[in-house]
Amino acid sequence: MSQATSATPASKAILEMRGITKTFPGVKALNDVRLAVRAGEIHAVVGENGAGKSTLMKVLSGVYPCDSYEGEIHFEGKLRRFRDIADSEKLGIIIIHQELALVPLLSITENIFLGNEIVRGGMIDWFAAYAKTRELLAKVGLNEAPTTLVTDLGVGKQQLVEIAKALSKDVKLLILDEPTASLNEKDSDALLLLLLELKRQGIASILISHKLNEIAKVADSITVLRDGATVETMDCRTTPISEDRIIRGMVGRDMAHRFPPRSPTIGETVFEVRDWHVHHALHADREVIKGVNLNVRRGEIVGIAGLMGAGRTEFAMSVFGRSWGQRIRGTVLMNGQPVDVSTIRKAIDHGIAYVTEDRKGYGLVLEEDIRKNITLANLEAVSSATVLDEGREFEVAGEYRRALNIRCSGTDQLVVNLSGGNQQKVVLSKWLFAKPELLILDEPTRGIDVGAKYEIYTLIDQLASDGKGILMISSELPELLGMCDRIYVMNEGRFVAEYPVAEASQERIMRAIVNAGSSVHVPQ
Repeated sequence: MSQATSATPASKAILEMRGITKTFPGVKALNDVRLAVRAGEIHAVVGENGAGKSTLMKVLSGVYPCDSYEGEIHFEGKLRRFRDIADSEKLGIIIIHQELALVPLLSITENIFLGNEIVRGGMIDWFAAYAKTRELLAKVGLNEAPTTLVTDLGVGKQQLVEIAKALSKDVKLLILDEPTASLNEKDSDALLLLLLELKRQGIASILISHKLNEIAKVADSITVLRDGATVETMDCRTTPISEDRIIRGMVGRDMAHRFPPRSPTIGETVFEVRDWHVHHALHADREVIKGVNLNVRRGEIVGIAGLMGAGRTEFAMSVFGRSWGQRIRGTVLMNGQPVDVSTIRKAIDHGIAYVTEDRKGYGLVLEEDIRKNITLANLEAVSSATVLDEGREFEVAGEYRRALNIRCSGTDQLVVNLSGGNQQKVVLSKWLFAKPELLILDEPTRGIDVGAKYEIYTLIDQLASDGKGILMISSELPELLGMCDRIYVMNEGRFVAEYPVAEASQERIMRAIVNAGSSVHVPQ
C-alpha cells in the first residue's frame, strides 16, 4: 500500500485548481477543491456519483464561467478566467464528454473541423482538410477514409475521432469523462494505449472513470473526490495503487465484498423464449438474432455475456414489445403460457419490464421531476377515472425514494440534476412500480461508481429473493459472475454456451466466445 502524497508543487504543474467552490441553489457541489496536474502525465479523478467530478471539469473547461464559482485556475503558470468553453480551448484545454459530440451524418473530416474549418480565400480548403485528417487519424490509429460518415463507425472508433478532433486544436490538456464506458475490452485497451502515446508526446490527460482496473493501468496520479471535496492525491509512480486502496478513498470505508451474498431460492420457470429470430431494424435481409432459446425461473438471476455487437441488447428490446427489429418470430411464454408481446404495452401488461442501458436517452424524461418519471409506466395506478391523482403520485414517489435510497432534495427535483447512480434508481423505481414478474436489466451499473453499484446489486438480490425473475445483461464479466446464478454466452446472435455460475469463469466465457463454432454446452 502506498502513502498518499500532497498535490504536486506549482513549479511542476501545467494546471492548478485552488480552492474551487461551486454552489447550486441549496447544494454545495464543490467545496474548496484542489487539483494539480503535471505536464505530460495521466491524472485520474475518481469518486462516487455526485462527488463533484463532472462539475469540477465543467468549471475547468469554462462550461461554468469564471464568475459562477469561487477559487482560482492556474494554467501554464498564469491565472486564467474562462468565460466559456471557447476560452479554454484557445489555450489547449479540450474536454471529451461521455456522450460524444459528433454529428452522425457528417464525415470524419467535417466533424473534426466543424467550427474550425480550414479556409482559403473564403472557401473551405477540402484538399488541406483531408490531408490533415489523414495525419490526425494516423496519430490515433484509425485507417478510415476522411470521407467516411461517423454513423458508419463503431463507438470505439467514434471515440478516437473525438480525440483526433482534440488533437486538431493543439491540445495541451485532454479531459476524458468516462471514455471507455460504452467500449468493449479491445476498444478500451486501444484507447488506453493511445493515452500512453499522447503522454509520450507531452500531452497531459485528466481521466475520469469508474473502471478502476483501467486507472491502475495508466494513471500517474489519482485524485479522490468525496462529497464535493478533495480527499487525497495518490502518486502511482513509486508504488502501484490497488483497487481496494482507491475504493477506500472513494467511499470512506473498506469494501471487502463487492457483491452481496446470495442464497437463492429458485422456483418454477416464469419466463421462456423459444426459437426467437429477429432481423435488423433497418436492413431486413440481415438476421441479427438467430433461433435463441432462453428461460428464467422465479428467484433466479440469469446473465447474458458477450462482446459488443453480439446481439444482447437487440434480443432484449425485441422481446420487450418488439421495440427493436423487424420480421420477428418465435414464442414468448410467461408462467408456461404463450403471451403476446407485440407492443410495449402488451409486454408490460404481461409482467415484463426492460431497464435500458441508455437511461438518459430512453429510460428517463430528464427535464421532468422524479415523481413523474417513477409513475410513468403505470399511470393507471395513480389515476382515478383517467384523472391523475397527484397526491397518490407524491405518495408513491416518496415510497420508492425511501425504499431505494434515492438521494435528492425531494421528489419534485428534476431528474437531469441527479447523479448517475440516483438516475438509475429512478429508472428501477419506474419499472418496479409497474409490478413486473420478469425484470430485464441491460447494463444496470454502467457509469455508476462502486458504492452505488453495491446498492443496485443489493436491490437486484432482494428482487430475486421476492420471487422476481431477473435477466441481466452486462459487459463486466466480474459483475455477472458475482451476481448471477446462471449465465448464457452470446456471440453473433446465438447462444454459444450456458453455465451455472459454479462452472463459469472469465476464461471459460471468453473461450466459448472465441470457439463459437463449437457445440453449445448445456448443463444437465
